[in-house]
Amino acid sequence: MRAYLVLDFEIVEAAPFMDYARQIPALIERHRGRYVVRGERPAVVEGSWAPDRMVILEFESRQHAEDFLGDPAAQELFALRHRSTRSNLVLVDGCI
Repeated sequence: MRAYLVLDFEIVEAAPFMDYARQIPALIERHRGRYVVRGERPAVVEGSWAPDRMVILEFESRQHAEDFLGDPAAQELFALRHRSTRSNLVLVDGCI
């Protein structure tokens, strides 16, 4: 079953975020993930959730997503994202 990481974020420091954005795709691919949505500005149609930008990643399985999240090589990049954005991240299983 596929799994999805959904990230909403606001960039607060552009230069370090761009370093993150250049490097993270290789790690996503290494864990058999792919972008479904990449940094787009969502349109709020209902409710009070108003993310500035959004990324949705699809992984072949929850295990692939969890391996990506736990990859030691990714931890420095995640720290860079944490320093350069305000963000929220959730992991959710797909239904197929």
